Amino acid sequence: MPVFDLFSIGHSNIAIERFLATLQAAEVDTIADVRSVPSSRHAPWFSKRNLAARLAAAGIGYAAMGDTLGGRPGNNSLYRDGIADYEAMAMQPEFRAGLDRLVDAVSRSRVCLMCAEREPLDCHRFLLVARSLAERGLAAGHILHGGTIEPHAATERRLLALDGEGCDLFAAGQLQRLAAAYRRRARAVAFRQKVPAPRRAVENR
Repeated sequence: MPVFDLFSIGHSNIAIERFLATLQAAEVDTIADVRSVPSSRHAPWFSKRNLAARLAAAGIGYAAMGDTLGGRPGNNSLYRDGIADYEAMAMQPEFRAGLDRLVDAVSRSRVCLMCAEREPLDCHRFLLVARSLAERGLAAGHILHGGTIEPHAATERRLLALDGEGCDLFAAGQLQRLAAAYRRRARAVAFRQKVPAPRRAVENR
């Protein structure tokens, strides 16, 4: 059975009781919330205050980390053609400091990254945060919607298959193909800046 340094999960709109049971089954004792906006209109029980209270009642800690590890940068220079640039974000001192804080938490507790998207391939928790942690030698397990825990390397193999590449991560040139697959997937699913609606011309009367 794989040994994980930390986990990740997407809350989607599942019932809070099921969410808590899933965390308890994985023996998670700390949630690291990496949402840039820690609220949910469709599932208000996952809004920051409500969630922190329910976690506390279940004996699980809560850490808001979306300010440094979120997927919606406030700096316009971290967007490329209006799309959040994960590779540029990963180089920022603030992001690296957030990773340092997360790694420290992992050394002291059983941490689970949390964001909103159900599928890790659709979320920066996999495409940005867990990828950066893997580069530091940490093994993440992604908790899927059905409760199965998928090793990060297996999620990467799914990424390559989705991208139309082979799945042998140790083949010559495969690391470059994996990096390209990460880049293309991020371009497809990353946060997009809203384009202002064109202003209507005002007729002279």
